[in-house]
Amino acid sequence: MELYNFEHLDGAILYGIVNDKLRLECKSLEDFLIKFELDKKTFLLKIEDIGCYYDANVNQLRQK
Repeated sequence: MELYNFEHLDGAILYGIVNDKLRLECKSLEDFLIKFELDKKTFLLKIEDIGCYYDANVNQLRQK
């Protein structure tokens, strides 16, 4: 799935896609952002809006 339009995805769908990509394809959030050519500030604002944060200890998004 293309993530170039992640700002418009439903929060639950984005949460699932990102965690899947982090688990299977990326070693860190930075790696994920580079791989999918995403703006870090915009991405972090979006996950904040959906009530999530990135947990580096488990390399996953978590609900607040």
